Amino acid sequence: MNHALPDLKLLRIFVSVVRQQGFAAAQQELNLSTSAISTYMSQLEGQLGLSLCHRGRGGFSLTSKGELFYHETLRLLGELEGFERYSAALKGELRGTLNLGVLDTTVTDPALPLAEVIGAYSEEHPAVHLHLSVMSPYELQLAVLENRLDLAISACPTRMNGLVYQPLYREQHWLYCSERHPLFRERRIPDELITRQRMVGRGYWSQSELARHGFKHSAATVESMEAQLILVLSGAYIGYLPEHYAQHWVDQGQLRVLLPATFGYQAPFSLILRRSRVRDPLLQTFRDLLKAQLTEH
Repeated sequence: MNHALPDLKLLRIFVSVVRQQGFAAAQQELNLSTSAISTYMSQLEGQLGLSLCHRGRGGFSLTSKGELFYHETLRLLGELEGFERYSAALKGELRGTLNLGVLDTTVTDPALPLAEVIGAYSEEHPAVHLHLSVMSPYELQLAVLENRLDLAISACPTRMNGLVYQPLYREQHWLYCSERHPLFRERRIPDELITRQRMVGRGYWSQSELARHGFKHSAATVESMEAQLILVLSGAYIGYLPEHYAQHWVDQGQLRVLLPATFGYQAPFSLILRRSRVRDPLLQTFRDLLKAQLTEH
């Protein structure tokens, strides 16, 4: 194998191809033709002395070594970008891209003044490009671990090694049914009747997590709160929702909380980042602004 480091341009093209799952799909992002992308990929494989991916009629896929190399490339590019930002910070300026990820429905959460934080951050650091993504808890953690995200704000039923979780606040969840559900107009509802209802679970909940919320199984699965709300509003299911998100439909008489003394929980939200990037200036300034806004609230 050639001992020289691969060209950074080739590494970035490789990451784009993997992210887009193919040469043709990566054309627009890279502004290159498929033949040019193929040439660059062949150059990278030649420099490394190994095959990174399969391409052809069977579609695009990484080889086993390509998979390992991809994750290491993400780590390397993330560390390099962090170094570039650190060098800029030494000169008194912040530049680069801040990749931030959050759970859905946070826009209605009064406990998380995210819009205010982003507004203040953009005003103080206009040269920083912000990229905001909405993902599930598992996707957010994995993206931070792989350096695809710099920071994430989420409640996480399970945690990953290599990440730092800085506590922010707790989000109240209640169990809801809609006006179309048979229980909506019932006054006295025993616990056992609730647990026999068709319940919506979340794809990122384990069986033990589901049990902690009072149910042995679910009749439907979702990956977002919007999907959860749709199923609950259908009247075919009951399900947990954040209080702040459901409040509009409660006020309209379309949703009802079921047995709040028994069914309800608080989700602990954290700011998530890689352990190796705790002192990154671009991340630190955002963390400081978020902490200040939360203190004011």
